[in-house]
Amino acid sequence: MDEVLQTEVPPSALPPRILALDVGRKRIGLAITDPLGFTVQPLFTLYRSSPRADVKSIGRVLRKHTVNEIVVGNPLHMSGELSPQAIKTQSFAAELHATFGLPVHLSDERLTTSEAHRHLHAMGKPRQEHQGLVDQIAAVLILEGFLAARAFAVARTRLESSKEP
Repeated sequence: MDEVLQTEVPPSALPPRILALDVGRKRIGLAITDPLGFTVQPLFTLYRSSPRADVKSIGRVLRKHTVNEIVVGNPLHMSGELSPQAIKTQSFAAELHATFGLPVHLSDERLTTSEAHRHLHAMGKPRQEHQGLVDQIAAVLILEGFLAARAFAVARTRLESSKEP
């Protein structure tokens, strides 16, 4: 009889999990990296009630999933200037950092909601079913963009350091 060797990976050996938030006036879409840091999955949509309750709900997610970083979509105008919602979102991001002490990154989220609607349409979802899902998909897109930008920056740094004499 063959024995199956099972090994457990200690949590400290796993890459840190990252939570992304697509913060809107009425809802917050949440997405998270998988435990190995390879993929991004939607979590759920938080229907906002009060800033205090929102922070408390996000805190539960942070603890449950052992999150080490937060990425918050920054809704800039197409020109790159701050929108009124961007100002509110940046304040919310600062509150998350102050409350939980985790790194909080702002990530440009221009057009993620439009792209999320396109993905849902391509999946055959009628527009009236998008409301609860679009924020989660937008959060996935925000986190995927953040991870891609981070990977590019690491690769560029490695390339530049390998060229030094």
